[in-house]
Amino acid sequence: MKAANLLFVLALFCTTTLFAQNTFTLSSKDLGGEATKTQEFNGFGCSGENVSPQLSWQNAPEGTKSFAVTMYDPDAPTGSGFWHWVVFDIPANVNELVTNAGNVSLELAPEGAIQSITNYGIQGFGGPCPPEGHGLHQYIITVHALKTDKLGLDASTNPAVVGFNLWANTLAKASIVAYYQR
Repeated sequence: MKAANLLFVLALFCTTTLFAQNTFTLSSKDLGGEATKTQEFNGFGCSGENVSPQLSWQNAPEGTKSFAVTMYDPDAPTGSGFWHWVVFDIPANVNELVTNAGNVSLELAPEGAIQSITNYGIQGFGGPCPPEGHGLHQYIITVHALKTDKLGLDASTNPAVVGFNLWANTLAKASIVAYYQR
C-alpha cells in the first residue's frame, strides 16, 4: 500500500509540474515589503530621494501588445486614494523598468513609454509621503498586460482617465505591495 501511495503522489507531482502554467509575475530588486527613504517623495513635507524602484515582470499572457505600470495608495486621506506613478505604452518586448526610470529628466524609461501626471501634479514617479502619524499606508505597484499597443493618451492625462483606459484594455495584471509610514 505504501508503494502504491508513493507512486500516486509521484505521478500527481509529475502531472502537476508538466501542466502547471507560469503566472504573470511582478518583482523588484529594490523594493521589499516596505518602502524606504530612497523611494520617499521629496516635497509635501517629505525629504526622501524620490527614486522609483526597479521592476521586472515575466510570463505575460498571450496577446499582450503593451504594458502599463501604476503605483496607488488606497490609504491616502483623500476619499479616492492617491496615484503615485502612471506609466503606459510600454512596448510588449520590454519586461523591466530600471531603478529611477520614474525620473523623466533622466530618460531611463523605455522608448515610447509615457509617464503621465500623478496626483502630485507632476509627470513620472512621486514616491510615498503619507501624513505623519497616519500609520502604515500600502503602495500597490501593478503591471498591466494590455491588449492594445497604445492607449491613445498623453503625458497630461490624469490618473483616473488612464485608469479607465487600463480597465478597458487589461488582459492580466500582477502586483506587489510595499508599506510605508512617517
